[in-house]
Amino acid sequence: MGREHGAGVNLTAVQARRARWASQLLGGSALTPAQVVDRAVALQGQDLPAVLRAIAIRSTPGTTIDDVRAAFDRGEIVRSWPVRGTLFATTPQHLANLLSLTAERIHRSTIARRAQLGLDDATLARALEVAPRGATRAEVLDAWESAGLDPAGGRGYHMIFHHAVGGSWHWGAFRGDQQLLVPAAARAADPDPLPAIVRGLATARGPVTENDLAWWLKLPKTAVRRALGGLTEVAVEGERAWIAGEIADPGDTGVTLIPGFDEWILGYERREFTATSAMQKALVPGNNGVFRPAILVDGVAVGTWQHRSKTRREATFELVEKVPAATAKRIARVIDAWPHV
Repeated sequence: MGREHGAGVNLTAVQARRARWASQLLGGSALTPAQVVDRAVALQGQDLPAVLRAIAIRSTPGTTIDDVRAAFDRGEIVRSWPVRGTLFATTPQHLANLLSLTAERIHRSTIARRAQLGLDDATLARALEVAPRGATRAEVLDAWESAGLDPAGGRGYHMIFHHAVGGSWHWGAFRGDQQLLVPAAARAADPDPLPAIVRGLATARGPVTENDLAWWLKLPKTAVRRALGGLTEVAVEGERAWIAGEIADPGDTGVTLIPGFDEWILGYERREFTATSAMQKALVPGNNGVFRPAILVDGVAVGTWQHRSKTRREATFELVEKVPAATAKRIARVIDAWPHV
């Protein structure tokens, strides 16, 4: 596969996308939801319905949204802010490991925001003391308001975020459609977790570049570079990259549907590898930070789509890139058959 390049193989863009598709488990796997998340280290979790679907499509065929929710209910998967100040679905152990590397940096980066919101140490300590456990976001905010801690203007969100980064709590089990804020079980971080984390990121996203890894973790490249041992060096169109294990070659991956905020789009520093500039704009209309579900054709994003829901009886899609008529028909059939409504 590909051309030899230094210590590894030089992959074409097509070969690299197909290898990534296999690494990302976009064709499904034999894994449970908890095993999928453990393998991936963490998956984008800003949008709760989207991450439930992102986990389901990577799990064993037949896995439902309820199956994924059950893994949260059992505490096998949690949701918190382990890197980049962004919500992710992860496992309790990965969360402890990631926060051991990132929490101090995240807290330092939000000092000015805390001051702007008037959240001094005493206020934050009081917020942790009076917050109910096993409660919805609304219940926590109500408790703070009753205690004289005004949660308006982003203060409530930041207090939840601050103590989650500090390891006090995370989002866990469900009550109806709402996820509950639950205490984090005491769990020690591994002595040197970064090599295993980097290997996990390469396993579930490879080939990845050093820049991809440093961007994903928001850690210095020097630290990431020291953690690359045991990975296999390859090249993607001449750029150094790494994989864990052998290069996968699934062939033409056909039509794949991914939910919004998926790691296929957000798991890498550069997105032009899988989406043109026009497609990237369509994925984030108005550059508002809300990523729409994408249609992939052999790993390339060609349009956006919406699945059926309680308020939308028919699935819809909109193509941005030109595709053959037969492919457009195939896209329509795949969307119609999407099971994770």
